[in-house]
Amino acid sequence: MHQILVINPGSTSTKMALYHDEREQCTHSIAHLPQELASFKTIADQFPFRTKLVLQWMTHSGIATTELSAIVGRGGLIKPIEGGCYRVNDIMIQDLTKGIQGQHASNLGGLIAKEIAKQAGVEAYIVDPVVVDELQPVARYAGHPAFSRISIFHALNQKAVAMEAALQIGKPYSQCHLIVVHLGGGISIGAHLNGKVVDVNNALNGEGPFSPERSGTLPSGQLVDYCFQRQKSKDEIDRMIVGKGGLVAYLGTNDSLAVRQRIDRGDQTAADVFAAMGYQIAKYIGSMSVVLKGKVDAIVFTGGMARDSELIRDIESQVSWIARTIVIPGERELLALALGALRVLRGEENAKEYH
Repeated sequence: MHQILVINPGSTSTKMALYHDEREQCTHSIAHLPQELASFKTIADQFPFRTKLVLQWMTHSGIATTELSAIVGRGGLIKPIEGGCYRVNDIMIQDLTKGIQGQHASNLGGLIAKEIAKQAGVEAYIVDPVVVDELQPVARYAGHPAFSRISIFHALNQKAVAMEAALQIGKPYSQCHLIVVHLGGGISIGAHLNGKVVDVNNALNGEGPFSPERSGTLPSGQLVDYCFQRQKSKDEIDRMIVGKGGLVAYLGTNDSLAVRQRIDRGDQTAADVFAAMGYQIAKYIGSMSVVLKGKVDAIVFTGGMARDSELIRDIESQVSWIARTIVIPGERELLALALGALRVLRGEENAKEYH
């Protein structure tokens, strides 16, 4: 039996868990108040503070470092890499500390994992960070040489549910053609071809369907006019695209459950906006079926909004002709991290080296 410590730092919380193979033994989430983090100038400055909290939880829970087989942290904004489980090495530590593609709390995952792994005498890993990039060359063209399409998406959850769906289908993930639809605060829709995500929308800042808090793909001409005519700053536009777009902009909330309740009370505007979001999701699924040349084993729905059976039925009514649908709701990030390390510990995969 392998004991795996999992660490998932987020913007406002630090989540951790202990797994015995696939079985969760205990888990804990520590919420961080804005004023608590305000004293830190950079994300990397939070490293000692968050590491101490994880160690305190381990002591309180009776988790001895000497009993651990591996430690895995949430991967951060490092260089683009292919999917898989990566050993945390010195180059990765440097890039996570610098935040070479941006400052985000997930950068701390590998740092904390490595620090505790030193004490435990075991390896530290990250698994499928958001910068996983397996785009086929033709998918990188954006329409002008000044731009290039970028792969940033819910890689950890997408890969995990794709493997789970492959088991249901009865084929190895490496032989499956899947469209995976992550329905969360952001929405990512990926074409999984033989174990690689060969095309996916940039779910962070400006591609695909609009979501609870993101604007998705906007009409480029109108966006240019909006920026210049209203003299908006870059920060204002960034917030409009991520954080204050989508349902937030249309309905004043990013809570899809609250929107569903408004629809049930007869709010026609909420119904129209939600239907439009479902329409855009279905349209993007259709485009990914073209990427897979119509050979699709399944369309897999995951993320928090996959629990909304009415939304799923609405989308299914538009795309079920493409392939069967599989619903695996919620986000299983802690389990997905543990499973990634477990595959390496069992010899099912080789740990990859970050360069």
